Amino acid sequence: MTHTPRLPLLAGLPLAVGAGLAIPVQGRINGALGVRLNDGIAAAVVSFSTGLILIAVIAVLLPTGRAGLTRIIPALRDRRFPRYYALAGGVGAFFVFAQSTTVGLLGVALFTVATVTGQTLSGLFVDRLGIGPGGKRGITGVRVIGSVLTIIAVAWAVSPRFGNAADVGLLLPLMLPLAAGFLMSFQQAMNGTATLHYGTPIAATLVNFVAGGLLLWLVWGIKVAVAGTGNPLPGEWWYYLGGPMGCIFIGLAAVLVRALGVLVTGLGMIAGQLVGSLILDVVLPAPGSVVALPTVLGTILTLAAIVVATLPWPRGAFRR
Repeated sequence: MTHTPRLPLLAGLPLAVGAGLAIPVQGRINGALGVRLNDGIAAAVVSFSTGLILIAVIAVLLPTGRAGLTRIIPALRDRRFPRYYALAGGVGAFFVFAQSTTVGLLGVALFTVATVTGQTLSGLFVDRLGIGPGGKRGITGVRVIGSVLTIIAVAWAVSPRFGNAADVGLLLPLMLPLAAGFLMSFQQAMNGTATLHYGTPIAATLVNFVAGGLLLWLVWGIKVAVAGTGNPLPGEWWYYLGGPMGCIFIGLAAVLVRALGVLVTGLGMIAGQLVGSLILDVVLPAPGSVVALPTVLGTILTLAAIVVATLPWPRGAFRR
């Protein structure tokens, strides 16, 4: 029976927040690239391809990466975990596609609230089912309260920019990040289990990018055959940083879910997403971005909700 590594909450939670910081940066980059190319699928292909190149180089250069590569085939052959876990990269591909096609329309704020809502709800569900390597984690009243507070806080934080959310035309675009956020918890749980057997998150991250990259290239090839290509690739270097950002949060999440659980890891990453979005809107504001008092207070409330959900409350407190 495998064991779950011990990682103090005070060490693991800041790492989860740090991983979350990369998500809004990636969203801004991939959204801008999708607009520049006039092709959200092509932007997702570029993001996944650059991430695949980077993680492949890391896997080959580092001894732990090379050792992890030798364990991939035996782990799948011996069915040490369900083989479809190797397809978790498809979730990442869908998430990046959602970024590339909707961030330019919705903005980082609305994209964030949709993904956070889906991710928070599915984090409870995934922990309850015990899909991740940490096993089943009970749904306590405190964890439910923390999750509900998180959703309320995120909605409050982005409320100054909700002016066009009532537009029926935005309902369908909002469904994409909502679904992507819901699936993220499953991806993190599957990657955490795979990492346990590969011995390193490098191998799990590489498998993610291979699976997601193949899927996106296939979809893009069909799109080109039907509708042709979009605009040529831009020359600015920063358009190609989305993939490396993905390497950061996929790799860290694969490690953290083993020790913290899917829900707590997700809540930490949510805090990072909000803080990162706030910093981006202050330092590099996008057209239409607003930093108002609810934005700041909602971010603070989110951090408080995470404390509520993660504090070591007395046994039996608020147990359902």
